[in-house]
Amino acid sequence: MKIHKEGRRILFVTLLILLVLNLLVFNFNKGADLFNRLFAGATVIVFLLILQFFRSPFRHLFTHEDLLLAPADGKVVVIENVFEPEYFEDERKQISIFMSPINVHVTRNPISGLVKYFKYHPGNYLVAWHPKSSTQNERTTVVVESDAGPLVLFRQIAGAMARRIVWYVNEGDEVSQGEEFGFIKFGSRVDVFVPIDTEVKVELGQKVKGGETVICQLKVK
Repeated sequence: MKIHKEGRRILFVTLLILLVLNLLVFNFNKGADLFNRLFAGATVIVFLLILQFFRSPFRHLFTHEDLLLAPADGKVVVIENVFEPEYFEDERKQISIFMSPINVHVTRNPISGLVKYFKYHPGNYLVAWHPKSSTQNERTTVVVESDAGPLVLFRQIAGAMARRIVWYVNEGDEVSQGEEFGFIKFGSRVDVFVPIDTEVKVELGQKVKGGETVICQLKVK
């Protein structure tokens, strides 16, 4: 287990603020021992909650050109055929994973291949399970030409709590399955769009681990 680089500055600043607050409280309430202890305990809990947002556990990664791995930790909330308007402009199978505040927030490449398309979209901060969050919230869209052949689109989506998306890929990059492609600060959702004939390996409500759980298998001609 390690702390992700995206959280180090936030954790350092948070720690300084909480220490200063504790010093002020103890200084101005020297006689209120019970209150001071309760306040100190509350600040420790706050820090630990923020700390767990940025944990980055070790994962046993494996690669297979026609298997898609979960791009994030969380729960499968959508498995359906939908019209994908941004890149494919046709019907695709969508698999969505909701990341709660207690999940690991690292996002990983579900497949190896070449990044054919990347775009960042500023937007709203609707709750992640809102039907319009996929097209109206702040998000990034990545399309990878997989080593198996089919194109795969995956999208980081901000939610009501997540107010910053970080990405590490650009058009023309070669990406490896299971490696980090970004981070959603304080969680949210990741959508994956694959060809209609893709065989889904997960079920609604199933909990998955990023970089480890196989979510579907591409049909290779």
